Amino acid sequence: MTNIVVLIKQVPDTWSERKLSDGDYTLDREAADAVLDEINERAVEEALQIKEANGGEVTVLTAGPERATEAIRKALSMGADKAIHIKDDALHGSDAVQTAYVLARALGTVEGVELVIAGNEATDGRVGAIPAMIAEYLELPHLTHLRKLTLEGETLTGERETDDGIYHITAELPAIVSVNEKINEPRFPSFKGIMAAKKKEVQVVGLAEIDVEADEVGLANAGSEVTSSTPKPPKTAGERVTDEGDGGVKVAEYLVAQKII
Repeated sequence: MTNIVVLIKQVPDTWSERKLSDGDYTLDREAADAVLDEINERAVEEALQIKEANGGEVTVLTAGPERATEAIRKALSMGADKAIHIKDDALHGSDAVQTAYVLARALGTVEGVELVIAGNEATDGRVGAIPAMIAEYLELPHLTHLRKLTLEGETLTGERETDDGIYHITAELPAIVSVNEKINEPRFPSFKGIMAAKKKEVQVVGLAEIDVEADEVGLANAGSEVTSSTPKPPKTAGERVTDEGDGGVKVAEYLVAQKII
């Protein structure tokens, strides 16, 4: 194994209120605390475990504004070796297809990539298709939504859990995989890892450096558009049921009225 690339993304913290920007309805990333997406931590962890078992190097790759550096440093503090940060204002408002194209172009500049690992979906967009899109652009096999991943020589074996059962799937390297929340438990960065992350290489590139034109990405060139949004209604007080011997009946009547049962 020479090089594993992990796709990561900085997202608004799930405990913060998420808002859309006025005018273009894109996610207002400055309105909430930002964190490395939890599923990306598991993707990084899986890459580190493969590196520890088979050798090689782990590179993290992200596209985002300056603030995304915080997510990069978190991944580096876990043990990733280096990072690539695609930072370009023209990316603002890009849809999933454009994002996948940009990431695919960036992956094409990394030498010796044998395995790309991503989370199955980001918690801000929940598209769940970008790893497969990238694989199509690069014409690579892809194993998606895995709860278990095993590497033996040049062969990847994965388990995908569905409503119909467990699928056992295989592919030969090079390949792209996406993992779900059952894949592992990510490690906590040590103090030594946090300090070491400050000295690790972070390569910042613009669109021109990965041979992407500005008119191929961005809100104005996206294939989808949000034209309006409705704020989530404020929480209201619940209904208190006083049990006078008929509490169970009252609760059942309420659930029926709400068409829950």
